[in-house]
Amino acid sequence: MLKHLPHQVALTVKKWSYLLFLVPALLPFISHVLGNHFDNHNLWAFTTVTFVFGLVPLLDPIIGKDPINPDEQDEVPTMEEDPFYKRLTLLSVPLYLILVFWSAHIFTAEQFNWVGKLGWMLSIGTVGALAITIAHELIHKDEKLERLFGGVLLSLVSYGGFKVEHLRGHHVNVSTPLDASSARFNQSLYQFLPHAYLHNFLNAWKLEKKRLSKKGKSLLSFQNELIWWYGLSLFWLILCFAFWGVGGAVFFLAQSFVAFTLLEIVNYLEHYGLHRRKLENGRFERVQPEHSWNSNYFLTNLFLFHLQRHSDHHANAKRRYQVLRHYDHAPQLPAGYATMVLLALIPPLWFKVMNPKVEAYYQHEHHQLQ
Repeated sequence: MLKHLPHQVALTVKKWSYLLFLVPALLPFISHVLGNHFDNHNLWAFTTVTFVFGLVPLLDPIIGKDPINPDEQDEVPTMEEDPFYKRLTLLSVPLYLILVFWSAHIFTAEQFNWVGKLGWMLSIGTVGALAITIAHELIHKDEKLERLFGGVLLSLVSYGGFKVEHLRGHHVNVSTPLDASSARFNQSLYQFLPHAYLHNFLNAWKLEKKRLSKKGKSLLSFQNELIWWYGLSLFWLILCFAFWGVGGAVFFLAQSFVAFTLLEIVNYLEHYGLHRRKLENGRFERVQPEHSWNSNYFLTNLFLFHLQRHSDHHANAKRRYQVLRHYDHAPQLPAGYATMVLLALIPPLWFKVMNPKVEAYYQHEHHQLQ
């Protein structure tokens, strides 16, 4: 779509196109209005999840890939200082906060049967997964406000441990057997998920205990940030229960589960089968772009704030989303994340599509697939 435009025009179009991230967040409100108008709330409850996993996979190949890599000297410094990009991510926090509690109210308003309730939880959880993507961007930054807002977003999906484990665990051990968020070759999604849930939760506490021990502090110290983030999640849960009873509490926990499960599914596809080679000194090689799967489809990248340019993110973790680069030599997924999530849900199809790609990458060193 952008390849036919002059470079500067394409950059401007892309900048304002990031506003599309508002679409999934606003769809629940729109679907509620449509449900009132057409008197079929149960059907419209699935609007958001249908849009993300039904329409977006169809639009990705039609709209095409993103041809833009900003110039490192002339464009990147200006783009990194442009407040527009940071404001978009910060805006998501109050927007998602409003959405969660409004959605809890709608969930308990007796307009849904069990099918509608399921659709509503899946839809809001899908928006929650997109909120985690924004949290992921924020927790990597040095500014305290951004890190704080990232933690708040994670608390709204009951996954505060991600802030610790992702930064101090995943980014250190990515694409090695030490990382539960890096799927091994021939590991199905359903083998991956239970291990990822448990390991990432426990490892966050281990990492925080190690950090506090160096300061001479106890794990139960108020300097343990996990206590604050999980405590904040508990506060949101109590709030939902206080206003909307058991149904409100169930909704909060259910949308959280959907959101962080989608996060772990994305983790599954981002590093599936890729390995950092072990050096003679026993250490793993430095993280390089080839240790993450890339996907350069324009539309999905807008919704995910360039998360699909994952190779550059792991090689340069503090680099802001708007200037992340596409690497042609990095492993390439055959479709955008929305499509790949659906594929991962069906292991035989996933293996049929992805295993040949992994084997081709390691064609001269098949021992790396063990």
